Amino acid sequence: MNRREFLMTSVAAGALVLAARSAFAEDKLTILGSVPNLGFPFFVHMLNEIKAEAQAQGVNLTESDGQNSATKQTADIEAALVQKVNAIVISPLDVNALAPAIEEAVKAGVPVVTIDRRVDGVQGILAHVGADNVKGGEAEAQAVVAAFPNGAKLFHLQGQPGAGPAIDRNKGVHNVLDPVKDKYQIIFEQTANFARAEALSVTEAGLAANGKPDAIICANDDMALGALEACAARNFNDVKIYGFDALPEALVAVRDGKLAGTVEQFPGQQSRTAVQIAVAYAKSKTEPKEKLVLLTPIVIGKDNLDKAERLNETK
Repeated sequence: MNRREFLMTSVAAGALVLAARSAFAEDKLTILGSVPNLGFPFFVHMLNEIKAEAQAQGVNLTESDGQNSATKQTADIEAALVQKVNAIVISPLDVNALAPAIEEAVKAGVPVVTIDRRVDGVQGILAHVGADNVKGGEAEAQAVVAAFPNGAKLFHLQGQPGAGPAIDRNKGVHNVLDPVKDKYQIIFEQTANFARAEALSVTEAGLAANGKPDAIICANDDMALGALEACAARNFNDVKIYGFDALPEALVAVRDGKLAGTVEQFPGQQSRTAVQIAVAYAKSKTEPKEKLVLLTPIVIGKDNLDKAERLNETK
């Protein structure tokens, strides 16, 4: 064999290896994992857990950061459909704005599993895995009632309008507090869009207009930490502040007595369960035992920090 023949044979062999690798990659299932905004630590954790479970299940993962834009998240779904992904696991930024893209996926025969935020307006979604956010809101409000048996004046920082968890957590808080509103008065209530900086400014405005409350109920930990900063600036260090999500930073604040509590909704378990359901269906058309899987949130305080999913990430 001369040098030219050797080189041609080598190139041909290399091409066969690349073709084999390509065929193998095509045989491997691919799922889309999409979250609303990686600017929030909660969704970073959720996507990391999706990634870990995809690896454990032996499937490829296409990652999507919605960047707090329903248009961006919609475009990511449409691109994934063009690429012919085998399944979609998604936490939609806005349950109404994302409904058309999710419906398009369902009509294309791509199984969709929603996590954290449920899209009720679309028929044919394979399953939803999330926390019972109404119960979570109720638990948060009940913790406040338990801490102030003689009544209290409260601030309530609500989540992003249109987001399912924000709607449900708000409902849960009011389920508990509305029947006893004479004793537990919400003297200031406003959205801070799940954002820490916005919660800081909103709380500052609330304090300026209404004075110091006994407690502040927040629909997530980022807002709770923003409210904490606003209170600390005025030396209102005895205001009991409650968050939701059990982020590592919030758990440290609970441990150190800066936050009164945070609600654990087990986002890692949600994410892994959703991937398991999506992959099982994509591989063998295995229907989930339950179409609606809701985990029951719990309030984490100093006395039960060991129940927090992300405690090992605290410093």
